[in-house]
Amino acid sequence: MSLAEINGIRLHYREDGDPRGAPVVFSNALGCDLAIWDAVLAHLPKGLRLLRYDARGHGQSEGPPGPYAMGTLIRDAESLLDFLEIRDAVFVGLSMGGMVGQGLAVKRLDLVRALVLSNTAARIGTPAQWDERIATVAQGGVAALADALMARWFTRGFRDSPAAQAIRKMLEAQDAQGYAASCAAISGTDFYTPTSGLRLPCLGIAASEDGSTPPDLVRETVDLIPGARFELLRRAGHMAPVERPEAFAALLTAFLREIGHV
Repeated sequence: MSLAEINGIRLHYREDGDPRGAPVVFSNALGCDLAIWDAVLAHLPKGLRLLRYDARGHGQSEGPPGPYAMGTLIRDAESLLDFLEIRDAVFVGLSMGGMVGQGLAVKRLDLVRALVLSNTAARIGTPAQWDERIATVAQGGVAALADALMARWFTRGFRDSPAAQAIRKMLEAQDAQGYAASCAAISGTDFYTPTSGLRLPCLGIAASEDGSTPPDLVRETVDLIPGARFELLRRAGHMAPVERPEAFAALLTAFLREIGHV
């Protein structure tokens, strides 16, 4: 297990592939750990340096008391890349991870040469919706959200699959304090203005059955970045990399080749 001591916490990360290769960084959705990318990585080209990490309060990373600010989550990603001496990475962010990617690209273009914004947006939900979710977690833990989230995260036919059930166990095992603290970070984030100032290669990926960040919301954010490309995955929910890993990897690989990263 690899741990980086940054920003006063221990952040869990994992590297795969070629340590001398072009870097690709994966950032997770709320309530998930780095295992959500397992099946995608298996379908990517050889020769890449593949970095995954657990956001603070998730997986095996430490979770100090919240609430968190999105700037803190961005600083964690920034500090991890500095710690590992990574520059010019392609940053792949899913949902909350996509917000981190937007903020990191605005702050440190030396770290991010291209963005993949998957099932995410410049603003997700409303403060009232996030307050309600935080209250639910305070009363019943993250498990109290599981049924509702599974309905948004996966298509009906996929929810009972072993892969989907593994994600449910992952979700239910997340620390309630870290989850609620991260909800606060998302609640306070509106990146419409800063994201509209980005000028870098960008691929946006949406899923046709996504109940958390519907395709129109993803497209609206991707369209803020001139020249960005939008792709829609059919027969997938919010956890598109889990439900359609081969198709997701194919889109990512084509983008990496298009920008000369592989």
